[in-house]
Amino acid sequence: MREEYELEVLEKYDLEVRSTRKIRGAFFCDTNEGTMLFGETKMSERHALFLYQVLSRLETSGNIKVDTPVCTKEGEILADAGDGRRYMLRKWYCGRECDVRQEEEAVRAAGQLAVLHEKLGDGQIRELCCVFPDAVRQATPPMEEIRRHNRELKKVRRFMRGRAVKNEFEYLFLDSFEQMYGIAERVAERMELSGCPALYAAEAGEGRLLHGAYNYHNLLICGNDTAVTDFEHMKRGIQVYDLYYFLRKVMEKYSWKQKTGQKLLGAYESIRMLRPEEREYIGLMLAYPEKYWKTASGYYHSNKAWIPEKNREKLGLVLRQCGEKKAFLQQIFSIDI
Repeated sequence: MREEYELEVLEKYDLEVRSTRKIRGAFFCDTNEGTMLFGETKMSERHALFLYQVLSRLETSGNIKVDTPVCTKEGEILADAGDGRRYMLRKWYCGRECDVRQEEEAVRAAGQLAVLHEKLGDGQIRELCCVFPDAVRQATPPMEEIRRHNRELKKVRRFMRGRAVKNEFEYLFLDSFEQMYGIAERVAERMELSGCPALYAAEAGEGRLLHGAYNYHNLLICGNDTAVTDFEHMKRGIQVYDLYYFLRKVMEKYSWKQKTGQKLLGAYESIRMLRPEEREYIGLMLAYPEKYWKTASGYYHSNKAWIPEKNREKLGLVLRQCGEKKAFLQQIFSIDI
């Protein structure tokens, strides 16, 4: 049994494993040193060591709980199974996934992000980017990413126009394309003339690290603490990309309610004030029709023989929220696209 073979790898750790529970692609392990998460990884040794160094520093700095990797008896970050597969054991926490539909928890998560960014901006952690230059991924420049998205939107439109028989999703996309692509192009033009390119060059050059996937799936509510997990997407780049990403995910659920957005930004800025160029970047990134592009891209790369109703609903929701989003951006970020 593969599961039994995987669990044998746990013998490489200096731990007493009392019980295990299988979840998708991994195991929860109850040990004499607390709860751990054990699973296969494709991470390179250098990247794993870099991750361990960063998370160890975050953990010892206080005020933040993270899923730091645990070393084997031989001091290795990755445990070799002997058949080419590698495994990682990480500290875990008893808690539940953050429920951002509870405004208080969303606000709390925004404040925790500011704490994380302050810690990641520490000089010692930034120096690790120089020590492990080959192990640190770098975020795509924002202008490059937006232009790539815009090219794909046009490609999707060409594809749909060429289809003899169109479904409801395709009609909805084609009917809304001029409006949404116009917004996408105006954001690209504004961003080229903004301080965003200089902000990216400075922060990537300084080795500013961002989490890369800061959302409610990777946040655990543990009583009065919030644990931040899944740092595998960590990279160099504009640090407040995390705040943009978190804001977008939450505000879509709140239909761009301005009071909620102000509370989230207030919680973040109560710990770490945003610079003008950072606010400009966040506002422009929020103005870009990311979910419209993402839904269209997902359709384009999927099996067209079956289109889930959920895809059409997602596209419809994006279009229905355009007015609320426009008002939100004008009021909160003084951006009118």
